[in-house]
Amino acid sequence: MDEQPLLLGGVSDDFTGGLELASMMARDGLRTRLLTRLAKPADLRDLDVAVVALKSRVAPAAKAVRDFAKAMEIIASRGARQVFFKYCATFDSTPRGNIGPCADYLADRLGADFTGFCPAFPDVERKVYRGHLFWADQLISDSPKRLDPLTPMRDPNLVRVLQAQTRHKVGLIRHEELQGELSARHAAVANLRSAGVRYAICDAISNDDLKRMAELCVDWPLMTGGSSVAEYYPGLWRARGLAGAPKPPVDLRPLAGPAVVLAGSCAEQTAAQIAHFGKSHPVHAIDLPEAVAKPDLIDRALDQARRQLAQGSIAFAVSASPEAVIAAQKRFGRQGAARRAEQILGRLARALHAHGVRRFVIAGGETSGAVLEALEVRAMDISPYLGPGTARAVTCGADPISFHLKPGKLGSMDMLDQATADQGKAA
Repeated sequence: MDEQPLLLGGVSDDFTGGLELASMMARDGLRTRLLTRLAKPADLRDLDVAVVALKSRVAPAAKAVRDFAKAMEIIASRGARQVFFKYCATFDSTPRGNIGPCADYLADRLGADFTGFCPAFPDVERKVYRGHLFWADQLISDSPKRLDPLTPMRDPNLVRVLQAQTRHKVGLIRHEELQGELSARHAAVANLRSAGVRYAICDAISNDDLKRMAELCVDWPLMTGGSSVAEYYPGLWRARGLAGAPKPPVDLRPLAGPAVVLAGSCAEQTAAQIAHFGKSHPVHAIDLPEAVAKPDLIDRALDQARRQLAQGSIAFAVSASPEAVIAAQKRFGRQGAARRAEQILGRLARALHAHGVRRFVIAGGETSGAVLEALEVRAMDISPYLGPGTARAVTCGADPISFHLKPGKLGSMDMLDQATADQGKAA
């Protein structure tokens, strides 16, 4: 008998975000996997939720749309009650960004005449009010995010940011409109639709706002935003009789041996975490211009790393300091520097995997995508969500690889130490 459509088919524009969404679904007892664009229809068998993670956040719009088309073909092999487009809580984009074009593609494909954009994640101090994005007490344009090397957020007005990326009219679901009964919230959406609005930025300053937004959008064919709104779906599905009793989480096998941290994120938090990790573990800081000029530098670092792994976990960081990032970007350009860094980290991952490493901790969404693509990962089972950056993923198949995918800007100071801690003997 044919399987029922997925309750949710997620498409994430990076891997850390995709893992976060998938792990939230797993926490609520739904059989979930994180997939890549290499996934096959068999990888979706017996799932409630499938999340396809892409490396498209900073890709040119045309390429990002092609990647989304591939992800939708994977989801279409099972079908999905709703498609959820997951992007960063800081709405990482630019006036030439791809959130709008990817949403246009999804809405057209699904026949969705209206959808919402809800990036807010109050638990990590990312909030939206009157359509303006805040990082804690600062507008996003006044926060460190304004200096992001790839997606500097210099306009806090998300209605305006999104409108620059789409031909469709963009509106706003205001905080006050979310406070009413569900019928009043539906009426607010009806008013937007009658005014010709196809897309609406959604205010959210609290988790209660997110819950109210989830109640409003749970039956839409398409929703977009952060995982923080989707995490309220499982309870709503069960109330509708769409999901059964919670299933026990997949028992991810422990993998023995040292772990390798691969950091390509430029975030200050990642740099601080690498510095903390370096107090008790070897850290190889790879200067990008020097590595490009001297290709044998990577070979020498790998030789040393292979010897160090006999004593425990290690780390590689490419252009970890702000000064190193600026120097690399001056020489190669923003996209060129990022591409070269990812190529180096992918090469390191392949070589270390061939050496026997089966545990990786990866810092940064783009870096995570580069490493998993280099290792040709197809499908992963995941652990339940315990907090930002804490989920673990293990590849399906006979030769499992364990991954922690850490968002660049999040996590405790000792997160890398915790993630690399010995898992004991493999089962």
